[in-house]
Amino acid sequence: MTSRKKERMSMLDKLATAGSATPGAAASMITTNRALRSARDAVDGHHVWELDPSQIDDNRPVDRLETNDIEDLRLAIETNGQTVPILVRRQPSQPDRYLLVYGRRRLEAIRRSDKVSKIRALIATLDESAAVRAQVSENMARRDLTYIEKALFARELVRSGFGNQSEVAEVLTMSKSAISMALGIVDTVGEDLIRAIGPAPGAGRPRWEALGKCIEATGSDRTELQEIASGTVEKTAAATDNVTEGGGASLRALETVETILAQKAAHKQKATPDEQSRTMTAASRPLVFDGTKIGSLRKNAKGLTIALSESDFSKWLEAEAHEVLNELYVRWKSKRVD
Repeated sequence: MTSRKKERMSMLDKLATAGSATPGAAASMITTNRALRSARDAVDGHHVWELDPSQIDDNRPVDRLETNDIEDLRLAIETNGQTVPILVRRQPSQPDRYLLVYGRRRLEAIRRSDKVSKIRALIATLDESAAVRAQVSENMARRDLTYIEKALFARELVRSGFGNQSEVAEVLTMSKSAISMALGIVDTVGEDLIRAIGPAPGAGRPRWEALGKCIEATGSDRTELQEIASGTVEKTAAATDNVTEGGGASLRALETVETILAQKAAHKQKATPDEQSRTMTAASRPLVFDGTKIGSLRKNAKGLTIALSESDFSKWLEAEAHEVLNELYVRWKSKRVD
Protein backbone atom coordinates (compact mmCIF):
# COMPACT_ATOMS: atom_id res chain seq x y z
CA MET A 1 0.00 0.00 0.00
CA THR A 2 1.39 3.40 -0.92
CA SER A 3 2.04 6.03 1.72
CA ARG A 4 -0.54 8.31 0.10
CA LYS A 5 -3.24 5.65 0.29
CA LYS A 6 -2.36 5.00 3.92
CA GLU A 7 -2.76 8.71 4.56
CA ARG A 8 -6.20 8.73 2.94
CA MET A 9 -7.34 5.68 4.91
CA SER A 10 -6.20 7.24 8.16
CA MET A 11 -8.59 10.15 7.59
CA LEU A 12 -11.54 7.99 8.52
CA ASP A 13 -9.65 6.92 11.63
CA LYS A 14 -9.44 10.61 12.55
CA LEU A 15 -13.23 10.88 12.27
CA ALA A 16 -13.51 8.54 15.19
CA THR A 17 -10.85 10.23 17.31
CA ALA A 18 -11.61 13.92 16.57
CA GLY A 19 -13.34 15.51 19.54
CA SER A 20 -13.16 12.30 21.60
CA ALA A 21 -12.34 12.57 25.26
CA THR A 22 -10.30 9.37 24.98
CA PRO A 23 -8.52 9.43 21.60
CA GLY A 24 -6.59 6.23 22.25
CA ALA A 25 -9.74 4.28 22.97
CA ALA A 26 -11.50 5.74 19.94
CA ALA A 27 -8.56 4.88 17.68
CA SER A 28 -8.57 1.30 18.85
CA MET A 29 -12.31 1.11 18.34
CA ILE A 30 -12.10 1.70 14.61
CA THR A 31 -9.68 -1.23 14.21
CA THR A 32 -12.07 -3.58 16.00
CA ASN A 33 -15.44 -2.07 15.05
CA ARG A 34 -16.78 -3.77 11.96
CA ALA A 35 -19.13 -0.94 10.98
CA LEU A 36 -16.42 1.73 11.02
CA ARG A 37 -13.90 -0.55 9.34
CA SER A 38 -16.38 -1.32 6.56
CA ALA A 39 -17.11 2.38 6.08
CA ARG A 40 -13.41 3.13 5.78
CA ASP A 41 -12.88 0.33 3.27
CA ALA A 42 -15.87 1.54 1.19
CA VAL A 43 -14.46 5.02 0.60
CA ASP A 44 -14.08 5.65 -3.15
CA GLY A 45 -10.38 5.91 -3.93
CA HIS A 46 -9.78 7.39 -0.46
CA HIS A 47 -10.00 10.83 -2.05
CA VAL A 48 -11.20 13.93 -0.21
CA TRP A 49 -13.76 15.84 -2.26
CA GLU A 50 -14.95 19.42 -1.92
CA LEU A 51 -18.73 19.44 -2.19
CA ASP A 52 -21.40 22.10 -2.16
CA PRO A 53 -23.29 21.68 1.17
CA SER A 54 -26.56 22.09 -0.74
CA GLN A 55 -25.81 18.80 -2.54
CA ILE A 56 -25.96 16.87 0.73
CA ASP A 57 -29.21 15.61 2.25
CA ASP A 58 -29.44 14.57 5.88
CA ASN A 59 -32.25 11.99 6.18
CA ARG A 60 -30.64 9.98 8.98
CA PRO A 61 -32.52 9.09 12.17
CA VAL A 62 -31.59 11.59 14.86
CA ASP A 63 -29.31 9.96 17.43
CA ARG A 64 -28.38 12.97 19.55
CA LEU A 65 -30.68 15.36 21.40
CA GLU A 66 -28.35 18.37 21.40
CA THR A 67 -26.41 20.10 18.65
CA ASN A 68 -24.49 22.52 20.84
CA ASP A 69 -21.47 24.61 19.93
CA ILE A 70 -22.39 24.90 16.23
CA GLU A 71 -21.43 28.58 16.26
CA ASP A 72 -18.10 27.85 17.97
CA LEU A 73 -17.41 25.15 15.39
CA ARG A 74 -18.29 27.55 12.55
CA LEU A 75 -15.82 30.11 13.85
CA ALA A 76 -13.13 27.46 14.26
CA ILE A 77 -13.59 26.23 10.67
CA GLU A 78 -13.55 29.78 9.32
CA THR A 79 -10.31 30.47 11.23
CA ASN A 80 -8.41 27.19 10.86
CA GLY A 81 -10.21 25.40 8.03
CA GLN A 82 -12.06 22.06 8.13
CA THR A 83 -9.42 19.61 9.35
CA VAL A 84 -11.62 16.48 9.46
CA PRO A 85 -13.80 15.58 6.44
CA ILE A 86 -17.35 14.33 6.80
CA LEU A 87 -18.54 11.02 5.33
CA VAL A 88 -21.29 10.83 2.69
CA ARG A 89 -22.68 8.26 0.28
CA ARG A 90 -24.20 8.72 -3.15
CA GLN A 91 -27.92 9.27 -3.49
CA PRO A 92 -29.05 6.14 -5.42
CA SER A 93 -31.68 7.95 -7.48
CA GLN A 94 -29.74 11.22 -8.00
CA PRO A 95 -26.05 10.83 -8.97
CA ASP A 96 -25.26 14.50 -8.29
CA ARG A 97 -26.60 14.38 -4.72
CA TYR A 98 -25.29 12.78 -1.54
CA LEU A 99 -26.64 11.40 1.71
CA LEU A 100 -24.87 12.23 4.97
CA VAL A 101 -23.46 9.27 6.90
CA TYR A 102 -21.88 11.31 9.68
CA GLY A 103 -20.55 14.80 10.30
CA ARG A 104 -23.86 16.58 10.95
CA ARG A 105 -22.36 19.33 13.13
CA ARG A 106 -19.62 20.11 10.61
CA LEU A 107 -22.19 20.22 7.80
CA GLU A 108 -24.47 22.56 9.76
CA ALA A 109 -21.56 24.81 10.75
CA ILE A 110 -20.46 25.28 7.13
CA ARG A 111 -24.04 25.83 5.98
CA ARG A 112 -24.18 28.75 8.43
CA SER A 113 -20.88 30.21 7.26
CA ASP A 114 -20.59 33.20 4.95
CA LYS A 115 -16.86 32.57 4.46
CA VAL A 116 -16.68 28.82 3.70
CA SER A 117 -18.65 27.63 0.68
CA LYS A 118 -17.38 24.04 0.26
CA ILE A 119 -17.26 21.11 2.64
CA ARG A 120 -14.52 18.48 2.57
CA ALA A 121 -15.99 14.99 2.35
CA LEU A 122 -15.12 11.35 1.82
CA ILE A 123 -17.56 9.47 -0.41
CA ALA A 124 -18.32 5.84 0.46
CA THR A 125 -20.39 3.15 -1.23
CA LEU A 126 -22.73 2.02 1.55
CA ASP A 127 -26.31 0.77 1.71
CA GLU A 128 -28.85 2.11 4.22
CA SER A 129 -28.11 -0.52 6.86
CA ALA A 130 -24.33 -0.09 6.69
CA ALA A 131 -24.71 3.71 6.79
CA VAL A 132 -26.81 3.58 9.98
CA ARG A 133 -24.35 1.19 11.62
CA ALA A 134 -21.44 3.47 10.71
CA GLN A 135 -23.34 6.50 12.04
CA VAL A 136 -23.95 4.86 15.41
CA SER A 137 -20.43 3.46 15.69
CA GLU A 138 -18.77 6.79 14.87
CA ASN A 139 -20.89 8.69 17.36
CA MET A 140 -20.26 6.15 20.10
CA ALA A 141 -16.54 6.34 19.37
CA ARG A 142 -16.75 10.09 20.07
CA ARG A 143 -19.11 10.00 23.07
CA ASP A 144 -21.46 7.31 24.29
CA LEU A 145 -25.10 8.05 23.63
CA THR A 146 -27.01 8.58 26.86
CA TYR A 147 -29.69 6.08 27.85
CA ILE A 148 -32.58 8.19 26.63
CA GLU A 149 -30.78 9.05 23.36
CA LYS A 150 -30.42 5.32 22.68
CA ALA A 151 -34.08 4.75 23.57
CA LEU A 152 -35.30 7.54 21.30
CA PHE A 153 -32.96 6.44 18.51
CA ALA A 154 -34.27 2.87 18.83
CA ARG A 155 -37.83 4.17 18.40
CA GLU A 156 -36.83 6.08 15.25
CA LEU A 157 -35.00 3.06 13.79
CA VAL A 158 -37.99 0.77 14.34
CA ARG A 159 -40.39 3.38 12.96
CA SER A 160 -38.25 3.96 9.87
CA GLY A 161 -38.25 0.25 9.02
CA PHE A 162 -34.52 -0.23 9.67
CA GLY A 163 -35.19 -3.58 11.31
CA ASN A 164 -36.87 -5.48 14.11
CA GLN A 165 -35.99 -5.15 17.79
CA SER A 166 -33.23 -7.77 17.55
CA GLU A 167 -31.52 -5.90 14.69
CA VAL A 168 -31.85 -2.55 16.46
CA ALA A 169 -30.47 -4.14 19.64
CA GLU A 170 -27.39 -5.32 17.74
CA VAL A 171 -26.68 -1.86 16.34
CA LEU A 172 -27.06 -0.15 19.72
CA THR A 173 -25.20 -2.91 21.62
CA MET A 174 -28.19 -3.59 23.85
CA SER A 175 -30.20 -6.74 24.55
CA LYS A 176 -33.58 -7.26 22.89
CA SER A 177 -35.34 -7.06 26.27
CA ALA A 178 -33.54 -3.77 27.01
CA ILE A 179 -34.73 -2.38 23.66
CA SER A 180 -38.30 -3.43 24.45
CA MET A 181 -38.15 -1.66 27.82
CA ALA A 182 -36.57 1.42 26.24
CA LEU A 183 -39.35 1.66 23.64
CA GLY A 184 -41.92 1.37 26.41
CA ILE A 185 -40.28 4.22 28.33
CA VAL A 186 -40.29 6.45 25.24
CA ASP A 187 -44.01 5.79 24.78
CA THR A 188 -44.79 6.41 28.46
CA VAL A 189 -42.76 9.61 28.90
CA GLY A 190 -43.53 10.94 25.40
CA GLU A 191 -41.10 11.88 22.63
CA ASP A 192 -41.81 15.62 22.76
CA LEU A 193 -41.17 15.78 26.51
CA ILE A 194 -37.94 13.77 26.11
CA ARG A 195 -36.69 16.17 23.44
CA ALA A 196 -37.59 19.15 25.64
CA ILE A 197 -35.58 17.68 28.55
CA GLY A 198 -32.62 16.62 26.43
CA PRO A 199 -29.97 13.89 26.76
CA ALA A 200 -29.62 14.02 30.57
CA PRO A 201 -26.18 12.36 30.83
CA GLY A 202 -25.93 10.00 33.79
CA ALA A 203 -29.70 9.45 34.04
CA GLY A 204 -30.24 5.75 33.36
CA ARG A 205 -33.22 3.48 32.81
CA PRO A 206 -34.53 3.44 36.43
CA ARG A 207 -34.81 7.21 36.56
CA TRP A 208 -36.59 7.55 33.20
CA GLU A 209 -38.82 4.58 33.99
CA ALA A 210 -39.81 6.16 37.31
CA LEU A 211 -40.54 9.43 35.49
CA GLY A 212 -42.91 7.70 33.08
CA LYS A 213 -44.72 5.85 35.86
CA CYS A 214 -45.13 9.05 37.83
CA ILE A 215 -46.59 10.84 34.79
CA GLU A 216 -49.13 8.04 34.38
CA ALA A 217 -49.90 7.79 38.11
CA THR A 218 -50.53 11.53 38.51
CA GLY A 219 -52.31 11.97 35.18
CA SER A 220 -50.00 14.87 34.39
CA ASP A 221 -50.29 16.89 31.18
CA ARG A 222 -47.18 16.10 29.10
CA THR A 223 -47.55 19.32 27.11
CA GLU A 224 -47.41 21.34 30.33
CA LEU A 225 -44.33 19.41 31.48
CA GLN A 226 -42.73 19.96 28.08
CA GLU A 227 -43.16 23.73 28.39
CA ILE A 228 -41.68 23.64 31.89
CA ALA A 229 -38.67 21.63 30.69
CA SER A 230 -38.06 23.96 27.74
CA GLY A 231 -38.35 26.99 29.99
CA THR A 232 -35.84 25.51 32.43
CA VAL A 233 -33.31 24.97 29.65
CA GLU A 234 -33.78 28.55 28.43
CA LYS A 235 -33.36 29.99 31.94
CA THR A 236 -30.22 27.94 32.45
CA ALA A 237 -28.93 29.21 29.10
CA ALA A 238 -29.45 32.79 30.21
CA ALA A 239 -27.66 32.19 33.51
CA THR A 240 -24.47 30.52 32.32
CA ASP A 241 -21.93 30.88 29.53
CA ASN A 242 -21.77 27.17 28.69
CA VAL A 243 -25.18 25.66 29.30
CA THR A 244 -24.49 22.28 27.74
CA GLU A 245 -21.20 21.46 29.47
CA GLY A 246 -21.77 18.20 31.36
CA GLY A 247 -25.42 18.18 30.31
CA GLY A 248 -26.18 20.70 33.05
CA ALA A 249 -29.20 22.32 31.40
CA SER A 250 -30.71 18.98 30.48
CA LEU A 251 -30.23 17.51 33.95
CA ARG A 252 -31.70 20.66 35.48
CA ALA A 253 -34.77 20.27 33.27
CA LEU A 254 -35.14 16.61 34.28
CA GLU A 255 -34.82 17.49 37.97
CA THR A 256 -37.44 20.24 37.61
CA VAL A 257 -39.94 17.89 35.99
CA GLU A 258 -39.25 15.25 38.65
CA THR A 259 -39.84 17.79 41.42
CA ILE A 260 -43.17 18.90 39.96
CA LEU A 261 -44.32 15.31 39.57
CA ALA A 262 -43.28 14.51 43.14
CA GLN A 263 -45.34 17.45 44.38
CA LYS A 264 -48.35 16.24 42.40
CA ALA A 265 -47.94 12.72 43.76
CA ALA A 266 -47.73 14.04 47.34
CA HIS A 267 -50.87 16.13 46.79
CA LYS A 268 -52.77 13.06 45.61
CA GLN A 269 -51.67 11.09 48.67
CA LYS A 270 -53.15 13.80 50.91
CA ALA A 271 -56.48 13.67 49.09
CA THR A 272 -59.46 11.98 50.78
CA PRO A 273 -60.39 8.46 49.62
CA ASP A 274 -63.36 9.88 47.68
CA GLU A 275 -61.14 12.44 45.96
CA GLN A 276 -58.61 9.74 45.13
CA SER A 277 -61.23 7.54 43.55
CA ARG A 278 -62.50 10.43 41.44
CA THR A 279 -59.18 11.90 40.33
CA MET A 280 -56.45 9.24 40.50
CA THR A 281 -55.28 7.93 37.16
CA ALA A 282 -54.22 4.32 37.61
CA ALA A 283 -50.57 3.46 37.01
CA SER A 284 -50.14 1.74 33.68
CA ARG A 285 -47.44 0.19 31.53
CA PRO A 286 -47.44 0.28 27.74
CA LEU A 287 -47.57 -3.07 25.93
CA VAL A 288 -44.98 -2.89 23.13
CA PHE A 289 -44.32 -5.78 20.74
CA ASP A 290 -42.03 -5.62 17.68
CA GLY A 291 -41.52 -1.92 18.36
CA THR A 292 -45.25 -1.07 18.20
CA LYS A 293 -47.43 -0.08 21.13
CA ILE A 294 -50.55 -2.27 20.99
CA GLY A 295 -52.15 -1.24 24.26
CA SER A 296 -51.52 -0.83 27.98
CA LEU A 297 -51.58 -2.78 31.23
CA ARG A 298 -53.36 -0.84 33.96
CA LYS A 299 -53.41 -1.61 37.70
CA ASN A 300 -55.69 0.09 40.18
CA ALA A 301 -57.54 -0.68 43.41
CA LYS A 302 -60.23 -2.60 41.55
CA GLY A 303 -57.88 -4.96 39.73
CA LEU A 304 -55.84 -5.40 36.56
CA THR A 305 -57.02 -4.21 33.13
CA ILE A 306 -55.49 -4.98 29.73
CA ALA A 307 -56.53 -2.43 27.10
CA LEU A 308 -55.67 -3.29 23.48
CA SER A 309 -55.95 -1.08 20.42
CA GLU A 310 -58.24 -2.35 17.67
CA SER A 311 -56.20 -4.70 15.48
CA ASP A 312 -56.15 -8.21 14.02
CA PHE A 313 -54.35 -9.36 17.16
CA SER A 314 -57.00 -7.90 19.48
CA LYS A 315 -59.74 -9.60 17.43
CA TRP A 316 -57.92 -12.92 17.63
CA LEU A 317 -57.37 -12.55 21.38
CA GLU A 318 -61.03 -11.75 21.89
CA ALA A 319 -61.94 -15.06 20.26
CA GLU A 320 -59.24 -17.06 22.07
CA ALA A 321 -59.28 -15.21 25.41
CA HIS A 322 -60.61 -18.07 27.53
CA GLU A 323 -58.12 -20.60 26.20
CA VAL A 324 -55.15 -18.20 26.42
CA LEU A 325 -55.99 -17.11 29.97
CA ASN A 326 -56.53 -20.73 31.00
CA GLU A 327 -53.02 -21.58 29.76
CA LEU A 328 -51.60 -18.66 31.76
CA TYR A 329 -53.57 -19.77 34.83
CA VAL A 330 -52.17 -23.31 34.55
CA ARG A 331 -48.62 -21.90 34.24
CA TRP A 332 -49.15 -19.69 37.29
CA LYS A 333 -50.59 -22.59 39.29
CA SER A 334 -47.67 -24.86 38.41
CA LYS A 335 -45.17 -22.22 39.56
CA ARG A 336 -46.98 -21.92 42.89
CA VAL A 337 -46.70 -25.68 43.37
CA ASP A 338 -43.00 -25.60 42.52
